[in-house]
Amino acid sequence: MPTNTVTTPAPYERLALRIQKIINSTTAQKSRSALIFRLADELEDDWNQLLGEIAENDNVTLAWRDDGGVQVFWTVPKED
Repeated sequence: MPTNTVTTPAPYERLALRIQKIINSTTAQKSRSALIFRLADELEDDWNQLLGEIAENDNVTLAWRDDGGVQVFWTVPKED
């Protein structure tokens, strides 16, 4: 018989979901930019992995700020 177990997402998954919500917000989509910060309880290795994965996308630029934040900019390619 299956049991109803709730699995909590791994720390990296929680981080990725949090950043995805910020990037997908209406405000970020309109300006094609988002300012993200690593929270105190998030691992630096997870943060660096996520930033690396974001940076691999075409048309995306990351800008590190003095306050520890990272500004993510993106462009939407024009359709031919």
